[in-house]
Amino acid sequence: MIESLLVANRGEIARRIIRTARELGVRTVAVHSDADATLPFVLEADVAVPIGPANPALSYRNVEAILAAAKVSGAQAIHPGYGFLSENADAARAVEDAGLIWVGPAPEVILAMGDKINARNLVSAAGVPVAAGATVPAAGVEDATTQADKVGYPVMVKAAAGGGGMGMGIAADPPALAVEYEKVRTFAERMFGDGSILIERYFPRVRHVEVQILGLPDGRVLALGERECSVQRRNQKLLEECPSPGVSPEQRVALLAAAVRAGEAVGYRNAGTVEFLFVPGEGPAGRSGEFFFLEMNTRIQVEHPVTECVYGVDLVAEQLRVASGLAPGFDPDALAPNGHAIELRINAEDPKRFLPGPGEIRTWVEPTGDGVRVDAGYRAGDKVTPFYDSLMAKLIVHAPDRASAIERAAAAVAGFEIVGPKCNLPFFTELFDNAEFVSGDYDTGIVGRMRS
Repeated sequence: MIESLLVANRGEIARRIIRTARELGVRTVAVHSDADATLPFVLEADVAVPIGPANPALSYRNVEAILAAAKVSGAQAIHPGYGFLSENADAARAVEDAGLIWVGPAPEVILAMGDKINARNLVSAAGVPVAAGATVPAAGVEDATTQADKVGYPVMVKAAAGGGGMGMGIAADPPALAVEYEKVRTFAERMFGDGSILIERYFPRVRHVEVQILGLPDGRVLALGERECSVQRRNQKLLEECPSPGVSPEQRVALLAAAVRAGEAVGYRNAGTVEFLFVPGEGPAGRSGEFFFLEMNTRIQVEHPVTECVYGVDLVAEQLRVASGLAPGFDPDALAPNGHAIELRINAEDPKRFLPGPGEIRTWVEPTGDGVRVDAGYRAGDKVTPFYDSLMAKLIVHAPDRASAIERAAAAVAGFEIVGPKCNLPFFTELFDNAEFVSGDYDTGIVGRMRS
């Protein structure tokens, strides 16, 4: 097992990684910006190293500063968490070139899956379903129009190097395509340094379902069930649940097998997620229809706790075992789901328009009880700053079935008290009273319909 681990992240995910590492007897090193110096993850690590100012480009995305911190602290490995450097192939390569262990897939895999067009082509060749779309980036508006004519309107205009729900537009006709192409290209160049554009078929009604995979040192790729991620605002997830209420047993078998093929196609090692668009058909909860590969996230996901609850596996511990070249800490042949789990992203944003509202936390009271878990990055007295993502905590509940999980989640929301920054907890109270959500027959447009 790795003996010393530097966590190149902040907030709840840094705290969560540190917790598991310490349980495994691994010495932990936190790195932090000036703005985060007193947050819990910094205080709970064995060693803390400052790496720069609040601007993430000068701290959490600063590879040189993080490698210097690893050297001065004697860290043997680096865990990137999610966001920041987690899907940066150059960062992974720099870590390995420095003689350290990168807790994640190989740089070549990150690079291959980071380009949406290349990823589509790779998994399609392995037999994974993909939506109608181009196999090469559009060379300009005229080329994009030619591709869209072949794909069929409406189309999704995507930043090929994008991720996290950023860099997308919808076009219903050529004039709209010309506008969206320039808008997405400009955004992609600014945010990702790559203006390449993918033209893909757009589905007006769709579910967002993803599969947790784990690539083992012996070459096997395992699928640990699926997660439903369709409750979103601005293409950013707010609630996730496992298993998906919209996937039939037969579809689940096909979905998990497709995810494994995608992982095997690139020789995947460590934890990752294969995301799919699920186009609902007729029947209860839309349980028919087709699914298509969306992208692969070459890192741990924000929503990994729901999989942990249902499958009884600590995914961060398994990441560290894989990175150490060790066999899994569970029997892969005995994997079986148990019950239903729901995760809520508790953000410092208003519950109506979802606009960020940072501030000092005057009151922080977490819910407790059977089947209730809180992964928090803050506590009373801490300040949520405007420099980073608005996520304050993740509230996770686990129960024998979906109806019980919803009931438990609603009670936990009622018992969670946060005073100071804006908070989206009231949104979840509203969601759990929404007939569409309770039925399980919902799609990515549910939040928009609630707000219309």
